[in-house]
Amino acid sequence: MKLSDFDFDLPEALIATRPARPRSAARLLVADSDGLADRHVFDLPELLQPGDLLVLNDTKVIPARLSGTRTRTTPQGDVTAKIEITLLEPAADGWRALARPLRKLRQGETIRFGDTLSARVEALRDTELTLQFDAKGGALDEALEKVGKMPLPPYIAAQRAPDEADRTDYQTVWARNSGAVAAPTASLHFDDALLEALRLREIRFAHVTLHVGAGTFLPVKVEDVKTHRMHAEWGEVTPEAAAVINETKAAGGRIIPVGTTALRLIETAADDAGRVAPFAAETDIFIYPGYRFKVTDALMTNFHLPKSTLLMLVSALMGQDRVRDIYRHAVDTEYRFFSYGDASLLIPEGTK
Repeated sequence: MKLSDFDFDLPEALIATRPARPRSAARLLVADSDGLADRHVFDLPELLQPGDLLVLNDTKVIPARLSGTRTRTTPQGDVTAKIEITLLEPAADGWRALARPLRKLRQGETIRFGDTLSARVEALRDTELTLQFDAKGGALDEALEKVGKMPLPPYIAAQRAPDEADRTDYQTVWARNSGAVAAPTASLHFDDALLEALRLREIRFAHVTLHVGAGTFLPVKVEDVKTHRMHAEWGEVTPEAAAVINETKAAGGRIIPVGTTALRLIETAADDAGRVAPFAAETDIFIYPGYRFKVTDALMTNFHLPKSTLLMLVSALMGQDRVRDIYRHAVDTEYRFFSYGDASLLIPEGTK
């Protein structure tokens, strides 16, 4: 299985830099045993069945892009340098982060982000560093809200800078557990009106948490995809969420993760019989064609990058030839791609 098997041509004009408004007005490409259908996200209530369960990732994206200064005392006086920080993920000794320019930092130095937040450089290695902030928990969240900017994906950040609108746009309406540096983007299409319509349709919800890391944007660099090593991310399936998933499965309802992050988490927490257990740990599960899904029946997800692990995941669910047809149709009919783009509802052959 080669990396080139997951490549396709994508016109740059189809890369979305702003979301649809309202959120649920985004287009939705439905792929099931009947073929392909062009719909909208607000059609979900009539596309799903009473008793279906949507699994939602409730991670909250932190404003992980920070602009600060480092001051160093020299015989000639104090020398100040501007430092741009991108937080990657929490670690045992602080936060892993990228710095630009990294060469202007030394271990033990302090970076100040305005008057409300500072961080000590605990370690420097290769292309990244570890920071220890002077605030923790809720105090750190509050400080980051004041001084940070939302960490837009590289393909959006290359075209425009983050702004105030992204604080809302790049966050799900049910976000509550801080820790992600990238959004679970399929969930960005939901608004309160759609959630209420789904409830009235007797669609159930289970909330899980997977803190999406910057590794989600890392390219696959090996030609034999089976040798790719997946980045680890921390996730939690509570006893309550596990119980709802298992009850739905037992009653014949479909388990439909919203986004690849929710899917990867529940597949990690499921045993070979498809029963989900409570889980709170890191997962580095890598799903590619040949994987046998344990609990997932269908998936709602955005359109993914060529040669990405996420494209491999949807190919595992739907089949590689089927995904090629789906993506060819999406390009030909000008669906919007990636984090702020449109969505797909993928229901494999044989799923009722």
